Amino acid sequence: MCSSRLLLSRDFSSPEPPVPVAQNKVAEQSFHWAVPLWREAEGFLGQLHLGRFSYSELSGQQTPPSATGAEPGPQRDALSSTRPTKDLKRTKSRLQVDPSNTDVAAPGCSLTKLIGRIEGQLEEGNLPDLEDNLIPKAQVRFLKAKLRVMQEELDAIGQECSKKDEENENFSSRLKEVEEERGRLQRAASLHQSQAEKYKLLSEEATRKSEGLQQKLSMLEKELENLKRAQKQAAATQSTTDIRLNRALEEAEKYKMELNKLKQSNKDVVNQEHKKLEELKIENKRLEKQKEELMHIESAKMLSFTEEEFMKALEWGNP
Repeated sequence: MCSSRLLLSRDFSSPEPPVPVAQNKVAEQSFHWAVPLWREAEGFLGQLHLGRFSYSELSGQQTPPSATGAEPGPQRDALSSTRPTKDLKRTKSRLQVDPSNTDVAAPGCSLTKLIGRIEGQLEEGNLPDLEDNLIPKAQVRFLKAKLRVMQEELDAIGQECSKKDEENENFSSRLKEVEEERGRLQRAASLHQSQAEKYKLLSEEATRKSEGLQQKLSMLEKELENLKRAQKQAAATQSTTDIRLNRALEEAEKYKMELNKLKQSNKDVVNQEHKKLEELKIENKRLEKQKEELMHIESAKMLSFTEEEFMKALEWGNP
């Protein structure tokens, strides 16, 4: 990566003098030595666009030293018409990927290693079995410019990966906060439910007491009727019966008043319990609605994030 930055600091804008047609033809044939290297670099960059390699894996590897072990072949006449095909085949065969050769980039190596290896070959002039006049300076500048573009793309992808990592951390923290809020709301709903059950038990107990008092009232009314009949039979001669009757009437009135008071108090308690129960139901509905809205917001954010990633992946795949 460092060597590519030094390479970019040079001046490649100076024009080159025109090259003869014959020399261009020979140079076009000699240019095939770099084709496998560029195909390998473009394939690796495509894998990086598809997400097969992470930026941490690429930046964690060091740039290997430039190739110095290539053995120069015998000098050959570049303009000879009898051996151009054989020379080209020999050049291509020497550039094939060999797992035992450390100077050739393997399919799993980083783009930084590949760029460093190509730059080393360009800096040292270690070209396979080709004379110096077969590679024009314009083609060398083209190769270096393409290296610079690949380096810039690698840096841009690294910055994008770092940005996405920060966004993922922010979304994770937001999701954690939402989970905590959901747990708190669930605990509050459980507490309200337990209180509603408690008030329901109190209401049932008050209802049972009211039924018991109603039965007592019925019994007292029957007793009062019996006393009235006895009073009619012994009204003339039974003063004691009158006294008992008066007492019974007083007790009946007393029980009626107590019953009315109990009914009124029971009615007030029941109304209060119903009112509290309705308020709890409204609060639970509001909490459920807030929970659904929050889930919809999170789903919309995740869907928007997935669409942005898909569009960026399409843009990277079709530069």
